[in-house]
Amino acid sequence: MTRIATAQLGTDGPEVGIQGLGCMGMSWAYGPTDADEARATLERALELGVTLYDTADVYGAGENEKFLAPFVAAHRDEIVLATKYALHIDPQNMERRSIRNDPAYIRSSIEASLRRLGTETVDLYYMHRRDVSVPLEESVGAMAELVREGKVKHLGLSEVTAAELRAAHAVHPIAAVQSEWSLFSRDIEESVVAEAARLGVALVPYSPLGRGFLAGLFADARTDLSDDDFRRTLPRFSGENAAANAALLTPLHEVARAHEASPAQIALAWVQQQASRRGLTVVPIPGTRKRSRIEENTAATRIELTEGEFAALEPIAGQVAGQRYADMAFTSAGRE
Repeated sequence: MTRIATAQLGTDGPEVGIQGLGCMGMSWAYGPTDADEARATLERALELGVTLYDTADVYGAGENEKFLAPFVAAHRDEIVLATKYALHIDPQNMERRSIRNDPAYIRSSIEASLRRLGTETVDLYYMHRRDVSVPLEESVGAMAELVREGKVKHLGLSEVTAAELRAAHAVHPIAAVQSEWSLFSRDIEESVVAEAARLGVALVPYSPLGRGFLAGLFADARTDLSDDDFRRTLPRFSGENAAANAALLTPLHEVARAHEASPAQIALAWVQQQASRRGLTVVPIPGTRKRSRIEENTAATRIELTEGEFAALEPIAGQVAGQRYADMAFTSAGRE
C-alpha cells in the first residue's frame, strides 16, 4: 500500500499528508449519503496517508462534527482535525447566510465544536468567513487566546484577501488559508497565493474538483442532483452555464487520456503541483464519501504534468461561465 507524501502547514504547524479530506458531503449538502460507506472512507483515507480531516460547525448545524466524533475518538493521535466558525446557513434556505466574528461568538463556537467532536482541542481552527464589521485584530486576538488556553493548536483563515492574511498573521501566526482553487476557480492567484508563500502560510484548496463537475460526476445540477443538493444553488453548474463549462473540459480529458488517468486525477494533480510551481505548501481537500474515490484521489499526488499540459489547461478558468456562488458577498472576491 502506497501512502502519500507529507508536508508542513505553516512554519510551525503540523505535518500532514499532502492531500486532505473535506468531510462536509459525508453528512450534509450533497444529497443522500451512505453513512457506513462514508465511515469506511474515513478509515481508508487514513490508511493511505490522509491525515488532515476538515469540517465546520455550519455543516448540518453541527451534525457533521458529530458524525466525525467516533472516528476522531478512535484515531485522535493519528489525525490533524480542522474545523471552522463564523458562518451560519439557514437550513430552510441554503442561500440565506450570516457571519459572526465577534470574540464572544468565537468562544461559544469553539466550546460547542469541542463538545460535538468529543475532543479537548482542535488542531486547526479556521475563521470560515470574514465579518468586516469586526476588526480583524479582535477576531484573531480572540482565536489566539484559544491557542494559549489549549483549546486550539493552530489558526487558519478562509476566503480572505492578501491584506487580511498579512494583518492576521501579524497578530498570531496563521498556519493555513483555505480558499477555492481549481482549474475552474483561480481568483486567489491574483494576490493571496504570493502573500501566503511570502509568509510561509500553507494553502488548503477546497473544491479542487469543482464540486465534482471536473470529475464528470454530474452534467447539470438542476437535472442530475437531488432537490436538497447545495450545488443546485451554484450558478456555474446549471443550465446554459453548465453546458458552456462542460465544453471547456476537452483539454482536461485529453491530458487524462495521455496519463491513462481520470479527469479528476488530472484536476487534482494540477492543484497539487501548484506547490512546487509557486513555492508554498498546498494541501487540497477534495471531498468524497466513497473508498474508491479516495484511492483515485490520493493516486493523483503521484501524477506529474508537463509544461505543455499546464499550458493546455491554462485557459480554462478564464472562460468559465457563472460565479462560484449566487452571492459572492460571502467570499473574499469583493474585498480584493
